[in-house]
Amino acid sequence: MSPLKILIAGLGNMGRSHAIACARHPGFEVVGLVNRSPVADLPESLASVPMHSDYHAALESVECDVVSINTYSDTHAEYAIAAMEKGRHVFLEKPMATTVEDARRVVAVANRLDRKLVVGYILRHHPSWVRLIQEARDLGGPYVFRLNLNQQSSGATWKTHLQLMQSTSPLVDCGVHYVDVMCQITDALPVQVNGMGVRLTESIEPEMYNYGHFQVRFDDGSVGWYEAGWGPMMSETAFFVKDIISPNGAVSIVMDDNVRSDDIDAHTRTSRIRLHRAELNEAGEFSKPDTLLDMHDEPDHQGLCDNEQAFLHDAIVNNTDLTRHWRDAVQSLRICIAADESVRSGKAVDL
Repeated sequence: MSPLKILIAGLGNMGRSHAIACARHPGFEVVGLVNRSPVADLPESLASVPMHSDYHAALESVECDVVSINTYSDTHAEYAIAAMEKGRHVFLEKPMATTVEDARRVVAVANRLDRKLVVGYILRHHPSWVRLIQEARDLGGPYVFRLNLNQQSSGATWKTHLQLMQSTSPLVDCGVHYVDVMCQITDALPVQVNGMGVRLTESIEPEMYNYGHFQVRFDDGSVGWYEAGWGPMMSETAFFVKDIISPNGAVSIVMDDNVRSDDIDAHTRTSRIRLHRAELNEAGEFSKPDTLLDMHDEPDHQGLCDNEQAFLHDAIVNNTDLTRHWRDAVQSLRICIAADESVRSGKAVDL
């Protein structure tokens, strides 16, 4: 079978990694790159690929089967729909859109045109997170989810965060990953979201906030908490909490010491999974010691992007049914958008 020709739009952190992954994959041929500004340090595998500065012009001129969209969130829905209407399959970085309505429009177009649409939920392709989800499900609910990802950023990373916050808050941009994990574990429907946020810098517009947290209730009695903050003022203390509790125990990610929040690999790294059982013996003591599952051989960030693009290729060539994938992507976005609405209104949002 001939390689699928792919056009890759956006060469920031994620787009660059996805482009490298596609160049490595024998089932893809990277035939075009799109970036609004020049890119000076492309790897050898991409250096000779034609570069374009305008997405829509590239979509018209480049013959391809697939478009990979890794641009800022406020372009996602427009770019994805334009690509599918040109007959292309689409890889779309998270979040799908900046509104639930736009996300549903993207899915509707994929359905109508019978195009494959893969959303960039990288943790779904991470062996350690798959194991974490399975261990939590084995414990049984209802659950308490305690998850966060705060990032102490400066320099180029802070500039990227400032650009992102022109259209998307940290709660939405990062939150969709971890809310998706909650939803995979509980399999229940969200019923209410309550969020709070604070603007901790004069560098963003008054209506935006760079720190927020929210609570979500599910119809099986499970509750979740998620926290996200970006900027030079953020603390390196407890920046990475991944803790899931049930009546039968808890499963948690244990990070190595001296890991910094601006290390992109740390955003997905697990190091070890601690499994705790709540069962007590006749003396009222724990029946079993905690189990530590060593995850040090897990893929790095680039390896995860390789896994993700392999999933994209497989979905196209094997005609994978992505209906559940789309439903979950819209639902996690819906919860995070509700959290953003709650932050801005000061009121809980019923779903």
